Amino acid sequence: MKFRTRSSAIIGTLCLVTSLALATASADEPADPVQPVTASLTEVARAQGPSAGAAGPGDTLWIAERAGTVRVLDDQGLGAPVLDISDETTTDGERGLLGVAFDKAFEHFYISFTDLEGTSTVDEFAVDDGRLQPDTRRTVLTQTQPYANHNGGDIKFGPDGYLYIAFGDGGSGGDPHGNGQKLDTLLGKLLRIDPSGGEPYAIPADNPFVDDANAKDEIWAYGLRNPWRFSFDAGTGDLLIGDVGQSDWEEVDWAPADSKGGENYGWASMEGTHPFRGGTEPANHVPPVHEYDRTGLGCSVTGGFVYRGDALPGLRGSYVFSDYCDGTLRTLQLENGEVTGVGDLGVSGGEVISFVEAGDGELYVLSSNGVVSRVDPA
Repeated sequence: MKFRTRSSAIIGTLCLVTSLALATASADEPADPVQPVTASLTEVARAQGPSAGAAGPGDTLWIAERAGTVRVLDDQGLGAPVLDISDETTTDGERGLLGVAFDKAFEHFYISFTDLEGTSTVDEFAVDDGRLQPDTRRTVLTQTQPYANHNGGDIKFGPDGYLYIAFGDGGSGGDPHGNGQKLDTLLGKLLRIDPSGGEPYAIPADNPFVDDANAKDEIWAYGLRNPWRFSFDAGTGDLLIGDVGQSDWEEVDWAPADSKGGENYGWASMEGTHPFRGGTEPANHVPPVHEYDRTGLGCSVTGGFVYRGDALPGLRGSYVFSDYCDGTLRTLQLENGEVTGVGDLGVSGGEVISFVEAGDGELYVLSSNGVVSRVDPA
């Protein structure tokens, strides 16, 4: 899928380096050298505050704009809004329309947003012949947010066909309510539900806490601060999460495709692999596969995707992500949950708010200034 471009490509080079140490709890050896791959960013559209996107029917991309609109990107460019909930949400704090997703058959479209009271809400629409059916709208799940930040809000369907929902710890700073480690709240969690299996949804029978009377059945993983974009590797099914740090460390978390769930990623006892404010590492802590500090320009990780497209063969299998403050498109090479290479694309996407994986595996970058770019060969 190649969308019409509106400006020339910005050329960069992927220079995978060996000077960075692996940021895992058990490995401190430098990453192995990897052959460089040239790459570029090509602007394909401009949106109004794009916040998220999803591959849609007919080789389209559906782009969410944070103020509450959804527009379809195809070979003709970015169309008029097909959905507008701007009177139901606000961009105060970190609120707004924060996530969109299709089920595998493109029969249902889901949006994740914060309403005017700040409540996180996941709604469903039926889709008929690639068209949204507004009169079928129903609310699937809601979660009260005590503060206007750390809403999370990303949503994705996993390889298992279930809907995964990421919520932050509820906001403020330092997780004042301890939500990250509590199992009686959906805050600070990755959830897993079956929206088509019940009203308003069903709980998969193999969710990790369904037999725990003191835990929420929807929880798949916990110990997250503000999971800002997660994804499933289209090649392996592995899960990767970019979790924004508090003061010092940004992290990327990983779980294998055959995970049974229940991972504790440590917040707020841990920030990355480091005890947070005198916290004690939980016995079941799953450390990040990668972390980086804020001594450079980075300050807020933006999770991405493992590249599985054809345009850049040398990039295939690498996890591409970024940082909202730094903007550089970064890369990790992973083998069985261990980082074997660390690098970057040598290009900046600006204030990168999200990535979108097209149906053909190619990657698109959304910047807060409105630019929608495709990752292309040089």
